[in-house]
Amino acid sequence: MPDTPESSAPAAVESPGETSLPCVMTFNASDPSGAGGLSADITAMSSASTHVLPVVTGAYVRDTSDIHDHIAFDEEAVTDQARCALEDMPVQAFKVGFVGSPENLSAVAEITTDYAEVPVITYMPDLSWWDELAIETYLDACAELLLPQTTVLVGNHSTLCRWLLPEWEGDRPPSPREVARAAAVHGVPYTLVTGFNAADQYLESHLATPESVLATARYERFEATFTGAGDTLSAALCALIAGGTDLQSACAEALTYLDQCLDAGFQPGMGHAVPDRLFWAHDDEGAEEEPSTETAADSTLDADDFPLDTTRH
Repeated sequence: MPDTPESSAPAAVESPGETSLPCVMTFNASDPSGAGGLSADITAMSSASTHVLPVVTGAYVRDTSDIHDHIAFDEEAVTDQARCALEDMPVQAFKVGFVGSPENLSAVAEITTDYAEVPVITYMPDLSWWDELAIETYLDACAELLLPQTTVLVGNHSTLCRWLLPEWEGDRPPSPREVARAAAVHGVPYTLVTGFNAADQYLESHLATPESVLATARYERFEATFTGAGDTLSAALCALIAGGTDLQSACAEALTYLDQCLDAGFQPGMGHAVPDRLFWAHDDEGAEEEPSTETAADSTLDADDFPLDTTRH
């Protein structure tokens, strides 16, 4: 029998638990437009060097302009998907997007409760496209069942205010700290509030607790309307936390990543623009003509000095 060449020997396969990529499980709806939902989660989380375990909770009927409908999966289908994967692979973080029904929220909450040591990033999107009664029922279930398991709640300032502070009567809008305080009533220790109107020209994102604002990033307004930005940000944040990055550094890096996604964004259809979450994989045609003058120190994000960005987004 001839000797087998060394080059033909099978490559060594790492045993379970020795993988170089952290695993992240995300619960979200399938989005056929590719703008948000699981599409955003998978590409953003993969960009942050994580292995994604996507659990389909339902499907949108949508294009890049509007959400026309949503079809929710049965809660048993959601549970079976997640439990099967979790029995095989350890996860370092969970992300929860829009799961479509109170029953699915209950199923997800049961799962995250069983993995109490694993951080949970919950993103609340704008639900104004949905029926008012369905919105109220869903938000009540989320506050009761999922927020007590949530480590970081992510959402737009107006969305979170309508949900958590519906009876606000102040002359000014609630501050990010007041939003965080309302979230903390339900057990949430950290809230990342985006889209805060700081001035006519700027929007701000704030990482806050009931006691203080831990970090702030400022972005200049621009005209384009994007779909999928919130899912992109929360997915990147979740993946970075799963990789061992501390919370403030993860927020800084996730916001910078989102800004780059929007800067490279494109309009695939007749509706809104979509973040390019794989911008880093494209050839940079101007790289040779305009070499970067940034040093490694300049591009490093310091956890103790959250960047006050003044970018276009």
